Amino acid sequence: MTTEQGKPKWRDVLERCGLQVLENGVQAAPPLQSAIYAFSGLEVEPVTTVPISSSGAMGELDEKWHFHASSVSLYDDTGEFLILPPVSGDRELSWVRVRDTVGKNLPSRIAKVTGSPEFLAVSVDGRRLCAASDEEYDYWVVLHEFS
Repeated sequence: MTTEQGKPKWRDVLERCGLQVLENGVQAAPPLQSAIYAFSGLEVEPVTTVPISSSGAMGELDEKWHFHASSVSLYDDTGEFLILPPVSGDRELSWVRVRDTVGKNLPSRIAKVTGSPEFLAVSVDGRRLCAASDEEYDYWVVLHEFS
């Protein structure tokens, strides 16, 4: 899938979310299926939740996601991490190395572009996952460490 400008849809979405796509690539990352299962498996428990119906829910999700991402050192020294582009319908998607050029409110920015704050992010060494999930009544922040 490409945009009218000829760039892949996933790249356009990431850029519109304020994420700079880096060309130095991915050196280490968990297999996609392992990450998706760590994020959405039946036994997954969130590290924190935010009721969707609460006033200021998206702002609270932003704060909690950034707090937990920072607590597990999701970003490297230059603010880089890996993300699975939050687009649907593209079977060729894989991890993309990005730098957050804004530095705050990432779930809100993703929701503004895609309609949902749901996304998976992993540290550049591929060991730590911090994700935002849109569940039935709550937003979840999920942490996982790969061995």
